[in-house]
Amino acid sequence: MVRWGRPDRSTPNREENAAMRHYQEMPLWRDVVPEQWNNWKWQLSHRLRTLEDIAQVVDLTSEERDGILHATSDFPLSITPYYASLMDPGNPNCPVRRLAVPTSHELNIAAEERDDPLDEQADAPVPLITHRYPDRVLFLITDMCSMYCRHCTRRHFTGEFGHAAPKPQIDRAIAYIRDTPEVRDVLLSGGDALLVGDDWLEYIISRLRAIEHVEIIRLGTRMPVVCPQRVTPELCAMLRRYHPIYMNTHFNHPKEITPVAAQACGRLADAGVPLGNQVVLLRDLNDCPVVMKKLMHECLRIRVRPYYVYQCDLSPGLSHFRTSIRRGIEIIEMLRGHTTGFAVPTFVVDAPGGGGKIPLMPNYVLSMTEDKVILRNYEGVICAYTEPQYPRRDDHPCPLCATDHSQLGGLGRLMYGDESALEPAVPERRRRAHGGHSHALEGVGARHAQPVSPSPADTEAAQPAGPVASPAGAAFISLDSLPPVGGVPASTRQAP
Repeated sequence: MVRWGRPDRSTPNREENAAMRHYQEMPLWRDVVPEQWNNWKWQLSHRLRTLEDIAQVVDLTSEERDGILHATSDFPLSITPYYASLMDPGNPNCPVRRLAVPTSHELNIAAEERDDPLDEQADAPVPLITHRYPDRVLFLITDMCSMYCRHCTRRHFTGEFGHAAPKPQIDRAIAYIRDTPEVRDVLLSGGDALLVGDDWLEYIISRLRAIEHVEIIRLGTRMPVVCPQRVTPELCAMLRRYHPIYMNTHFNHPKEITPVAAQACGRLADAGVPLGNQVVLLRDLNDCPVVMKKLMHECLRIRVRPYYVYQCDLSPGLSHFRTSIRRGIEIIEMLRGHTTGFAVPTFVVDAPGGGGKIPLMPNYVLSMTEDKVILRNYEGVICAYTEPQYPRRDDHPCPLCATDHSQLGGLGRLMYGDESALEPAVPERRRRAHGGHSHALEGVGARHAQPVSPSPADTEAAQPAGPVASPAGAAFISLDSLPPVGGVPASTRQAP
């Protein structure tokens, strides 16, 4: 059994763990007992939210002090004690520290940056749902995170209200999924999908699982990284009842993969939950082929498969984090062929304006003739692949699906249909968001989208009767009213 917070030299990432401080070495938590430290609700109720808090853990620079003082005006500040204990106190370039502590660079807003760079709200047929791709939806069940990462793309939404979505909005979103039979895949996110309590999460998952056409349910969470204490045996037992359940987490640097995080991921894997990792490419933090390869290898060691590398989005105040797309392609070039195939994630740009994920990779196709394709491998070796000389079957029904594929959308209309060009028009996802009425879609953008904020009636209906709400009553956990753990009262500090 791994001791929470105590480095274990035999576990993954030994060099990074060797530099970890035990939490009781820091005056702020000297008197905290393991029973408290290992409890996720204690971690949430004792998050660092002020300059005075953070200054007790690291030696703040003037840029960090300015960033902290201005942080709460646009985007919340919150760091779990566990994650704060991973920060190097004397190194402002510590990757964990850069991900958690704001700096004055966030005050610089570039002209190309937007509040909702992915136009998620514009593709919202009902509040809380983004229906961008034909067969899957994003379901934002909370706006809360245990830690507010400084590179967050959803800054316009995350932390705005400080609680999970009200029950009437949750039920309305579930009803939309139930009434939309093409939806086979539901991604629960937020905020962080694991920041709601087990009972409320089960309420949502159980109702989704009861919908016949919903095949898989996914959870998007950074809790195994920033608050691995959240991954309890009780949570894993609940998730096990509703398979297939998938989970994507978010390790950005090898230093985040600790024995405690490894144990949390192991519990989920043992419960039958396949784990994937989504990493954001961040300048001077992980935009290095050596660091990225190490991160991919460490993820696989703890049974987390690399999934995506995201180009940093055009959210406000993130220009200091963004690196070039060229750099991302270079990193993939240095991974493909140089390491295990499933250690190579897909590099994507989430297209500004709501175009969705666009995969990018090095060019391995050099040229083509009528019967040959000229390719090159990771070493630079060039070869020719001879195409099979079978008769074309494009004009006949496919023997596998018995259709002519003309019903396929997107480029399928050019490949299999009679059209010779695609003209920019209203995408099908925008028609869904506006009830199929194309005449109402001119000039549609995030500002014209359906709001995700709760109405006064919804908020009133969702108020908790006690510290922890039940599915039948309130729809959220109030973090400021969490019960004390181990006989020590929870922090009474409020977010500034």
